[in-house]
Amino acid sequence: MSTILESIFSASFLFSVIRITTPLMFGAMGALICKQGGVLHIAFEASMLFAAFFGVAASALTQSLFVGLLAGLLGGIITMLLYGYFTIKLNAAAVLTGIALNTLASGGTVFLMYILCGEKGASNSLPSLVFPSVEIPLLKDIPILGEALSGHNILTYVAFILPIFVYILIFRTPLGLRIRTVGENENAAASVGINVNRIKYITLTIGGAITALGGIFMSMGYLSWFARDMVAGRGFMAIAAQNLGNASVLPTFLTSIGFGLANALAVTLQTLSLPAEIFQALPYVITLIGLAVYSSSMGKKERLISTQGRKKRRASKVN
Repeated sequence: MSTILESIFSASFLFSVIRITTPLMFGAMGALICKQGGVLHIAFEASMLFAAFFGVAASALTQSLFVGLLAGLLGGIITMLLYGYFTIKLNAAAVLTGIALNTLASGGTVFLMYILCGEKGASNSLPSLVFPSVEIPLLKDIPILGEALSGHNILTYVAFILPIFVYILIFRTPLGLRIRTVGENENAAASVGINVNRIKYITLTIGGAITALGGIFMSMGYLSWFARDMVAGRGFMAIAAQNLGNASVLPTFLTSIGFGLANALAVTLQTLSLPAEIFQALPYVITLIGLAVYSSSMGKKERLISTQGRKKRRASKVN
């Protein structure tokens, strides 16, 4: 047990938490933007998977990191726009469309990988490029802190700076105002001349690009190849983080770190002489508990609002 505690209270554990949080942060920020724009979306898993695959495939075939990044971004964005086409243009059921895209991504990436390199488990034969790690001057020389915060992949630093830009975009720009207006009341937005569908497609494009970076990190930063279903539920965790954060930037940021901590803790606890499956399930169990607590608190809030509304109506009738 002392060994476990030493592992948890160490610079290497904090380093692991930050690294594991990276794809969750990208996904949660993408989900936050979609939520603010009033787009019910559960296909983040598909967006991240397609981005991870196309990033690896393009970088391996062209030996260009930029082309791999561009292909991964396009993979994630196109997935989101497909969702938008079916739900906005064709009025398809949002949840069913999301499930269909997630299923398509799970099987489709394996099919494409088999065509490309003849493998079904991982693209080990593809010489994919990876994004570099960055040593931060001065910080890297600080004991413990330098070990934990310096030397991460460049996309990790992008992920932790991203919430600032998301806040500015959503709450400090005209586009962000339009996104929030559409998300709060589509009819009111349309009445003042806002093209609701256009704003939704823009929202999905931005959310898709941000979410795609999480998939790209998985295959070109966290690892250097694509593996079957490598996103492993992180898209759903990102949605949970956004819900627990109530679509606010700072709470969503902190919740993402909390889920990253749970994942890192699960990895560390696997050193105990217990079935590994118990600890592998830990992040998902924590996600479910968090969603249950959130749903309970939201239910109490709605009941309180309803009760206050009834009291006001009664008071107005008396008067």
